[in-house]
Amino acid sequence: MISEQQISTVIGSTAVGPQGKLGTVGEVYLDDSTGRPEWATVKTGLFGTKEAFVPLAEAELSGGELRLPYGKDQVSNSPHHDVEGHLSPEDEADLYRHYGIGGTQEIAAAVGTARGPELTDDTTGYSTTGGAITDTTRGTVGHDTSGPTTDDAMTRSEERLEVGTQRVETGVARLRKYVVSENVTETVPVSHEEIRVEREPITDANVGNALDGPAISEEEHEVTLHAERPVVAKEAVPVERVRLDVDTVADQETVSETVRKEQIELDADETTRRR
Repeated sequence: MISEQQISTVIGSTAVGPQGKLGTVGEVYLDDSTGRPEWATVKTGLFGTKEAFVPLAEAELSGGELRLPYGKDQVSNSPHHDVEGHLSPEDEADLYRHYGIGGTQEIAAAVGTARGPELTDDTTGYSTTGGAITDTTRGTVGHDTSGPTTDDAMTRSEERLEVGTQRVETGVARLRKYVVSENVTETVPVSHEEIRVEREPITDANVGNALDGPAISEEEHEVTLHAERPVVAKEAVPVERVRLDVDTVADQETVSETVRKEQIELDADETTRRR
């Protein structure tokens, strides 16, 4: 059971059922006769657009979560009632039947219970208007007029710019090997043989060779000539190794972005401002 001291913690907490999260608690409704927390609304559906009533009789507050013994389907399919209005005895009886709380006599008693006027509890600091809870702690001079029920102060928020880096591809570099042809000129020394006719006179040294054979005859004598020719052969040899490498260069860039922040100003007439 939720106590009156826990109401401010319950509002805005996460409602959790046996199978997991049910939604966010919107408002707490007090019993008109006892002033104790009896019902809470849970925002369900897509983006929390629907609010369903759940009983607080078996609810527990633990670690900032409102733990309930009801499943998500049971809460979502609960009878719809206007959360901005006042729960009538008939509305409560309808909800009791849906959640299986109490017997026929207790439901009949709830239907027959007369609703009193607006209840204000100066001890606990909470008041109920039509059953819904707003914080009216002693000394508080303001209340929320524009949005969901909150405490006695505004929260001012602003956006902060968080800048980081992201590694992205900026280009691709590749090595490509291809074949080109070029003319190479080399000078190579070569030699060849040429005929030279030598004549020598008859002497005592060669007279024997000169008289060897007939006195008069016809004969031939030949010499084979030789010459060197350039010979070209090609051989592929490795000359160097080429690879790609990457250097990281540090630089600075300036980024600009628009951020929003809330401002709070006093809206009052001159008489109130002077006071």
